[in-house]
Amino acid sequence: MAQVPDIPPQFYGELIETSARIVTWNVWGLYGPWQEREAAILATLESARPDILVLTESWARGADSQCRRLADRLGMPHHAFSGVTAQEDEAALSGVAVMSRWPISSTEGHTFGSLRVQSARIDGPRGRIQVHGAVMDAWWLDESQARQDAVRAFCAHAHASQHERTPLVVAGDFNADPDSEEMRLLTGRAAAPVKGLSFYDAWEVAGGGGRGCTWSNANRWAVQLLWPDRRIDYILTAAPRRGGAGHPLAAALLGTAPVGGIYPSDHYALQADIRY
Repeated sequence: MAQVPDIPPQFYGELIETSARIVTWNVWGLYGPWQEREAAILATLESARPDILVLTESWARGADSQCRRLADRLGMPHHAFSGVTAQEDEAALSGVAVMSRWPISSTEGHTFGSLRVQSARIDGPRGRIQVHGAVMDAWWLDESQARQDAVRAFCAHAHASQHERTPLVVAGDFNADPDSEEMRLLTGRAAAPVKGLSFYDAWEVAGGGGRGCTWSNANRWAVQLLWPDRRIDYILTAAPRRGGAGHPLAAALLGTAPVGGIYPSDHYALQADIRY
């Protein structure tokens, strides 16, 4: 009888028992009754208490911004944002925000074809975390090639800028299903764009079953697009570092029910606890 190997493998060393909570949410900009929706978004996030928050389709308008409105209430004073002119309001920007309880030591904004990315190095209490918040602008079903091209370009950048001991998190709205070629490129089901970089899908590893659809026809804001139910928002973590840093421990959906009679966004949020 073959001997069962020790679990976990020794190359991880002693596993980290502490964790950090990551939330990503497409918050639908200034569409619809946005002020009422923002109150529902805030209430949902106050209950979740994330350590790091990625908001896609977040907004900024002059001196006002969603980050500024949420920061104090969520205890997340550190944030970075990059955006482009919003379709629903020419005086506003719609983009990607990274918010954190812990200091952000550096930030970069990049565009990789159809993929917009806000990167942040976060100096947490147990070491640095590299976060890439992402939104894929190619969102129609027939735009897979554009999404694949963007993923390939992003992976080259992420690989070059990663550090082998720093947890690497990619979170946001990819507008692609888990079995699409663009997501398979990230999760190792297709040939990796760059050798030495692949990601765990937090929902798949730790979601507890079910499809985990973040776009659902149960949501009155989503049903108008006439799409099927889909999982298109992700928290991805690079292959675990020493101690299993970055490995997903739990994942859940947020914002799946009305708050005060209103759905917070046309997407549901995704939450993951990772070893940190």
